[in-house]
Amino acid sequence: MVLEELPRIGLGTYSDDNRDQWTGNVETALEVGYRHVDTAQVYENEQYVGEGIRRSSVDRDDVFLATKTVHHDVPASADEVGAAIDGCLERLGVDAVDLLYVHWPSGIYDHETVLPQYDEAYEAGKTRHVGLSNFSPELLAEAREVLDAPLYAHQVEMHPLLQQEELLADSRDHDYRMVAYSPLAKGEVFEVPVLQEIADKHDVTPAHVSLAWLLEKGVTPIPKASSEAHMRANLEALEMELDDEDVERIDSIEREYRVIDAGHGPWNW
Repeated sequence: MVLEELPRIGLGTYSDDNRDQWTGNVETALEVGYRHVDTAQVYENEQYVGEGIRRSSVDRDDVFLATKTVHHDVPASADEVGAAIDGCLERLGVDAVDLLYVHWPSGIYDHETVLPQYDEAYEAGKTRHVGLSNFSPELLAEAREVLDAPLYAHQVEMHPLLQQEELLADSRDHDYRMVAYSPLAKGEVFEVPVLQEIADKHDVTPAHVSLAWLLEKGVTPIPKASSEAHMRANLEALEMELDDEDVERIDSIEREYRVIDAGHGPWNW
C-alpha cells in the first residue's frame, strides 16, 4: 500500500560535500522512525538516498520520497525537463516518486513550458504528486492556472525568524501543504531569547520549539540531520505541545533572518 499522506516531519538531505554519507544517514533515519525523505537533482546525492532506502528494513511503499528538478541553471533548457525528471528516477532507482517539485521559478523556468511536463509526469505515474519550491504568491497563482495536476505542496525556507505569513495564508486558501526547509535557520534559532525562554519552560531545546511551532501551524519541517541522536531529537518535536502564549510570543518575533538568500530567488527580483 502506497503511503499517501505526507508525514508530519521529514529528513532534509542537502550537504555541500560527503554526499555518499546519505546512504547511511537515510537508512538510519528510516530505522529510527522517519517516513519522509527529501532530496533534489542539484544535491547530487539522489543515488545515495535511493540506496539508503533500499538498504533499510522499511518497505519502499512506506516511505514518502520527494525530489526536485529544474534548478535555476539545470537542466540547460526547458526541452530537457522530461529527461531531467527521468534522470531523478533513474538515480534514485525508483519507478516513481511521491512528490516532484519544481526547485526554483527562475533561470530557464517558464510556467507554460515547464509545468505541462510535470503534468505529463503525473499522468504517466512517474510522480504521485506535484509540488513547487521557492515561489512567490504571484508565481503560485500563475502556476495554478497552468497545472492540471493538483498542487500538493510548496516548499520554502520557514522558521520563527522567517514566518512566511503570506505564503502560509495562500496554502490555506488553496488547500496545499507547506513544507519548511532550514527549519532551524542553520542553528540561528538557538540565539533567539524568546525561543530560549520557551525551551527552558518546557525543558527542551530551541530546536524543539522551532519545529513544534511549525507543526502547530500545520507545516511539515524537513530538518537536516546526519547523526542518529539529532534525528531522534528532531522526532521528539512531534510529542511537544506549545500553549497559546508560546505561539503568540513566537508569532510576535520581529527579527527576520533568511538563511538561503539566492539572488535568483523571486523575493530578490
